[in-house]
Amino acid sequence: MKAIIIGSTKHLFFATFYACLGITVALLLTGIHFLNARPDLSLWHTTELKNEFHYNTKLDNFSDYIALEDKLFAEVDNKVLKKVSTTDASPVNRYVKNSLSDPTHWPQNWNRSFEWPKAYAPFGVLLLHGMSDSPYAMSNVATHFKGKAHVLGLRFPGHGTLPSGLTELYWQDLAAAVNLATAHMKQELKGKPLFVIGFSTGAAAALNHELELINRNRSPDYAGMIFISPAIGLAPSAAAARWQNWIGQLLGLDKLQWNSIQVEYDPFKYMSFAVNAGDVVYQLALRNQGLLAGLTALQREKLPSILTFQSVVDATVSSNAVVNTLYQVLPAKGHELVLFDMNRTSINRNMMLNDPLPQLLPTNPSRVHYRGTLIENINAETTQVQAREFGVLPRQQASSTIAPLTLYWPAGVYSLSHVAILFAEDDGLYGLRNDTDKRRIQIGGAAARGERGVLSVSAAEMLRQKWNPFFPYVLSRIDQYQAAHIKP
Repeated sequence: MKAIIIGSTKHLFFATFYACLGITVALLLTGIHFLNARPDLSLWHTTELKNEFHYNTKLDNFSDYIALEDKLFAEVDNKVLKKVSTTDASPVNRYVKNSLSDPTHWPQNWNRSFEWPKAYAPFGVLLLHGMSDSPYAMSNVATHFKGKAHVLGLRFPGHGTLPSGLTELYWQDLAAAVNLATAHMKQELKGKPLFVIGFSTGAAAALNHELELINRNRSPDYAGMIFISPAIGLAPSAAAARWQNWIGQLLGLDKLQWNSIQVEYDPFKYMSFAVNAGDVVYQLALRNQGLLAGLTALQREKLPSILTFQSVVDATVSSNAVVNTLYQVLPAKGHELVLFDMNRTSINRNMMLNDPLPQLLPTNPSRVHYRGTLIENINAETTQVQAREFGVLPRQQASSTIAPLTLYWPAGVYSLSHVAILFAEDDGLYGLRNDTDKRRIQIGGAAARGERGVLSVSAAEMLRQKWNPFFPYVLSRIDQYQAAHIKP
């Protein structure tokens, strides 16, 4: 009887094992078939660029980086633009000359690094864009500082050219480029303070730059750091990115190296997103988390103060990680956090699936060691917003923690997004301006309505908020922050 029970149990175990294995293989094959059934890859997905910068590229200074960038864009022109223009007549393809999305229709090629010097500048600003973006992402902030400071907008390696640049990218490439740009700015400023403003992955790269220095017991380079939607943490699913990429390479299925394959209608941002790009951000975030956790209390005191702007809802990075992984471990040193709440009118509140705000606000605000600000509706009956302070309050607001603002949620907008915070309402690409050059695409107001499954651009992408109705408040807080960190 005992032998029969053991034998039956063994057969049941093997049957269950093989059944689970079969289901796993079937699901894997189904997933591979689904991913490989997407649109065909184009020349800008498959072309390899030889003149791109990498962390092991031997360059002496930032001038060499710009010289290499010149060769890179000439290579893009020869390998792609001159070929695509004769084979693809799409009116909204950035790689088709004279299309609505042709970057040359803008007075400045925002896909490239740019530098705006100022004689006797009181301070400098280094601008770092996000993954799949270009320096255009920082254009509104850059314009604000033009003539006030020495401004440098860095083009990250793999960006501003072809989406294929994201398939061979390492986070160390970004770090090496930041090192060159920072050294150049410090040399130009001759002791004047240097601030860094980073968006998403750019913020993670700026944080990494300082953490690496402090970890080696060296002095930080920045007088202050300003982060917009920083990539401090990502969803756990990001960890699976490298496996999808590895399977694609193993099976020779190039499409598996891409999370999305879309029409490249944005002149300054890739719409196709490589799996490797997500893994780069994930690995950089892990590196920063490890460095931050390994610092002593004295080393953490050396970290420059940080001002962060973050939407409470963010489909790209973790808002929770910004608060709990970064700000909760920072010492009391003038750090500031601005959270943009959702538009909590009565109708919107009844339609929300979940509310992330309680996880972001401290249960005991009096024990928060940073200055926190929540931009929220004054009440559920109005779209006007107020700034509610919590944590360490500025001296001038010690008697009041709530200040009404003359800013409002626009009609039909229920929240900001990961990409919206950096752009003003009148931005010529992502804002609502209708008086731009008619040869140029205008994305911010292009919320077309009709039947499903007709347009090549998804409704979710068109309806994603692209500009920030509270951008004037962002600039005012940045100015206040910098003024407080510049010694007279």
